[in-house]
Amino acid sequence: MTLSEVRSRYLKFFAARGHNVIPSASLVPENDPTTLFTSSGMQPLVPYLLGQPHPEGRRLTDSQKSFRADDIDEVGDNRHTTFFEMLGNWSLGDYFKKEQLPWFFEFLTDKKDGVGLDPMNLYVTVFAGDSEMEIPADDESVRIWTDLFHSKDIDAKYVALGSEENGSAVGMQGGRIFSYDVKKNWWSRAGVPSKMPAGEPGGPDSEVFYDFGENDGSGRPRHDATFGAHCHPNCDCGRFLEIGNSVFMEYKRREDGQFEKLSQQNVDFGGGLERITAASIGDPDVFHIDIFDAMANVLAVDPAIMETEEGVRKTRIILDHIRAAIFLVGDGVLPSNKGQGYVLRRLLRRTALFSLSVKPKEGWVDSMVKVVAGFYKDSYENLAEDEEKVAMAINEEFGKFMAAVAEGLREFEKRKGAGMITGKDAFDLYQSYGFPWELTQEIATEKGIRVNKEEFEREFTKHRDLSRTASAGTFKGGLADTSEKTVRLHTAHHLLLRALQQVLGPTVKQRGSNITSERLRLDYLHDAKLTDEQKASVEKIVNEKIAEDLPVIRSEMALEDAEKLGAEHEFGQKYPARVSVYSIGPKDATLENPQFDKAFSIEFCGGPHVSHTGEIGHFTIAKEEAVAAGIRRIRGVIE
Repeated sequence: MTLSEVRSRYLKFFAARGHNVIPSASLVPENDPTTLFTSSGMQPLVPYLLGQPHPEGRRLTDSQKSFRADDIDEVGDNRHTTFFEMLGNWSLGDYFKKEQLPWFFEFLTDKKDGVGLDPMNLYVTVFAGDSEMEIPADDESVRIWTDLFHSKDIDAKYVALGSEENGSAVGMQGGRIFSYDVKKNWWSRAGVPSKMPAGEPGGPDSEVFYDFGENDGSGRPRHDATFGAHCHPNCDCGRFLEIGNSVFMEYKRREDGQFEKLSQQNVDFGGGLERITAASIGDPDVFHIDIFDAMANVLAVDPAIMETEEGVRKTRIILDHIRAAIFLVGDGVLPSNKGQGYVLRRLLRRTALFSLSVKPKEGWVDSMVKVVAGFYKDSYENLAEDEEKVAMAINEEFGKFMAAVAEGLREFEKRKGAGMITGKDAFDLYQSYGFPWELTQEIATEKGIRVNKEEFEREFTKHRDLSRTASAGTFKGGLADTSEKTVRLHTAHHLLLRALQQVLGPTVKQRGSNITSERLRLDYLHDAKLTDEQKASVEKIVNEKIAEDLPVIRSEMALEDAEKLGAEHEFGQKYPARVSVYSIGPKDATLENPQFDKAFSIEFCGGPHVSHTGEIGHFTIAKEEAVAAGIRRIRGVIE
């Protein structure tokens, strides 16, 4: 099957079972201080998993664009990608295990409405329980899976493996249903329970794996002993590919580190679209699905290069990174030295680096953007609309990289002493000139010069650890930060946007936001620095509206009705058929009579907010700066 076919069938399958189809959120999270990118399907839905009503109801389904920067160094094998689509279906306090597991099994195995996979190739895992957390083993899922396999005349032996290490030591043991500990069968955005901040939701999960067989097409065993003595579903040898994960999200971590039940039992399902598509064609290499085939045709790499392991690895990296970069630029990210822009720059510079080796045909970037935009036009039409802008941003960064390479080469010549480049020199080339290790090594080999790789790796590790320590502060507000001050800043954010429009004009539109318990950050369209007078005017308006103690009203309505009201929304963001809208003012507005025509501010938003602006406190602009051409950034604080 094609990528589009799998996506379409999935959404139709769950729509037929009472789920409303909602659009994908942007790759740049809205009002989420915890992460640079949307990295899972559940991320935009956290408030609703915690109990807030969703405008589209309690059963939802979608295909969510996702990006995981942590996977950059894993790309190059047959299954890791940085950008992917996550198929999702959601029960917000509605159905639970006995509905979810049979539905997903049916979708995978049904030939008419699903993917039509052979159930003999499916293996599943469940949660083994954790005595320290006082959360029991998921015996209910074991019973459900046993019955499902029996319905297909398949014996479903249950094996309690416990840990990944034990699985490697003892192997499959004829099992089809396996239980693992929290490292493998517990899901939260923060990972294992011990890393979850207070307030973060999570729960046991049940994963489905596709088995591509003990031997490959030539009869060689797929399992490689370097991954452990024996194969098992969570082995990384490539025989098994995880294609879906049903999270039974019913717990929340407390301040004391223990866990309590959420106010509702949720189902949070995520299935990798690319991986399910790979399973549908019986190929363990996700880079053989139709989108990557089309992209590979654009690259037109010499077949001789593709006969080498290194050539295949570099080509996979290019295909993954360029697709991810196209989507990131399409969602408003531009290359820079900070945040999302830094990650994009790294993707593009790695792409440019490896293109020097595989030598794609000239003009391939423009062609690649056109192919990717065309491939996804039915689901993500913004790519086609912004095709020229996307290609320009990528080509410009490639040009900067080649200039950096030229400068780095000159610096390389200066530093090569006694026929050797020190590891510190190699790291300086990396940090100062964007000179990747691979390029330094390649040039050194050509010139017959040695490079101290061990010293480079020590410097790189030191740099990475410092970066992680610095970025850890991003998470101190908690992954589900709904603290009182964050909520106050969230409402101040709405006042700030409207005040900017009053002072600078209606062309001011939001292009991104980030709110922590310390400050708010608003990115907006404007091409000039704020004057001191303009800053003072914006602050004055915001604080006047705070002093007026205006009511803050949440209303649910049809998308078209919200648009008719002129409700503000983030540029490029797609919204469902029914939306949540927050209006601020007038003084006598009520839930029954919001008086939108007299409101100071009306915005699409999921919340949460204060009930009256008087709860916010005094607002001050802490900093105002440029972040990209035509985009300014304001940081604001409250006292």
